[in-house]
Amino acid sequence: MSVLYVALPIAIALGATALWACIRCIRGGQFDDLQSPAVRMLIDEKPRGDNDD
Repeated sequence: MSVLYVALPIAIALGATALWACIRCIRGGQFDDLQSPAVRMLIDEKPRGDNDD
């Protein structure tokens, strides 16, 4: 029973820390655009420095 006096506050602190980190990431814009990074590698770019005029 005395283990609960230690385990419960630790579990609540870990949960609160995870919630805080999640809210901070959401407010910081981490999850704003989920489609562009997956498609970005499919976009062809012009090679730089190869100007055969």
